[in-house]
Amino acid sequence: MLFKVEMTVNIPYGLPVKEQEEMKAREKAYSQRLQREGKWRHIWRVAGLYANISVFDVQDAEELHQILMGLPLYPFMEIHVEALCRHPSSIHDSDK
Repeated sequence: MLFKVEMTVNIPYGLPVKEQEEMKAREKAYSQRLQREGKWRHIWRVAGLYANISVFDVQDAEELHQILMGLPLYPFMEIHVEALCRHPSSIHDSDK
């Protein structure tokens, strides 16, 4: 099942820089593992913001929920999720 996920990060002022850097390193490793597994299919940075738009390919909404809650920066994120489905005008035979 495909989902579009918009994530905006709002790290609180005053959080120690070392703690921020450690969280960002864990976040990068976690997201890259999910990308290699094919679950986090696409990720794009939103210019000018600490935000991204991503496409996830997961079994269901529960799996997506668990993945998102596992993000080290999750406590500082505003997240919007939309389920995606094939468009009848698509020229592609599959969603891959």
